[in-house]
Amino acid sequence: MTDDAERVPRAVAAIWRIEAARIVATLTRVVGDFGLAEDLAQEAVIDALAQWPVEGVPRNPGAWLTAVAKRKAIDHWRRRERLDDRYRAIAHDLESRSDTDAPWDPDQIDDDVLRLVFISCHPVLGREARIALTLRVVGGLSTEEIARAFLVPTATIQQRVVRAKKTLAAAKVPFEVPSRDELGARLGSVLGVLYVIFTEGHTASSGETWVRVDLAQEALRLARVLAELLPDESEVLSLVALFEFQSSRFPTRVDAHGEPIPLADQDRTRWDRAQITRGVRALERADARGRGRGAYGLQAAIAECHATAPTFADTDWERIVLLYEALGQLAPSPVVELNRAVAVSMATGPASALLIVDRVAAQLPGHHIVPSVRGELLAQLGRRDEARSEFEEAARLTANDRERAVLLAKASTLE
Repeated sequence: MTDDAERVPRAVAAIWRIEAARIVATLTRVVGDFGLAEDLAQEAVIDALAQWPVEGVPRNPGAWLTAVAKRKAIDHWRRRERLDDRYRAIAHDLESRSDTDAPWDPDQIDDDVLRLVFISCHPVLGREARIALTLRVVGGLSTEEIARAFLVPTATIQQRVVRAKKTLAAAKVPFEVPSRDELGARLGSVLGVLYVIFTEGHTASSGETWVRVDLAQEALRLARVLAELLPDESEVLSLVALFEFQSSRFPTRVDAHGEPIPLADQDRTRWDRAQITRGVRALERADARGRGRGAYGLQAAIAECHATAPTFADTDWERIVLLYEALGQLAPSPVVELNRAVAVSMATGPASALLIVDRVAAQLPGHHIVPSVRGELLAQLGRRDEARSEFEEAARLTANDRERAVLLAKASTLE
């Protein structure tokens, strides 16, 4: 195999990862069918894999893929005998410009990508379908990559994507950005999808690894894109800030063997200061909108406290407690209360924190996080036998192999 033949598949994969959202968004606007647009784009990628090793990678590969996909749309309509104004418009467009030099639509492409994001996260789809579709058509990940990230069979992801596209078609979801009246509710769905993707990358819920950096970084990349498209939305900027702060610690969250490193033991000199600075600026931009902090803004502020503290001992735990109290009022959940309990234990001691945990324990039956936190607090109180039992229970409940090993190690130190 020639060097070019070896390089081209890698080049195609990289180009698709970067340009997928633009290509599919442009095609969706042209053909008026989200599912068809994604299929046409994939067919163009197949052509690229066949032609580029022979002809070379074009100067504007994204435009080449779009032009080829448009031609396939014409063939598709010809076969279905549905030549109409759209056919003539596309034909004229292709005849009037070069395939390799054709620029993106400068006045519409950003709007097209934004429309694509809102389609992928439309409320008619279930959460898992939104995640799979967003990563597939907006993020440009292959079904195999998504399947590996979420530890499910590739066929499962393929079925979710296909089913999602059929659902969107059946619901006749329009290719448009929601009206201002609808934007708030619909934007929440989009942000929620990105938050779930990042959270799974930040602390894997199952499997053999503690973190999945690639998955978290993909969520951050998509959040940055969304912030560029919606620069006046404070919660979008807040979500970017949160992701930047949390991502800054990735170099120190696990050791060379993949074992988790507690926050107190992390080498803060290795935290990514550029990301922390970007996080601070994003949160400042969000605050400058003057709308007050929402749930993501409060979480970003908490993460900022950790990211900007010179040492673990310098952490402003009292401020973190106040921020968690505000978050609990705005977006109440037992997980928020457990996190508040941890902050309270650092600020005022484990006894009062244990009372908080006991109050919310019944709301998270079967979740390993409750006995895990209780074990920490009981150990601090010197109740070793009870703490050991809690750690063993948490180890039994978790689906993450690394976390299980950590919990069992904590239990063994209390024997």
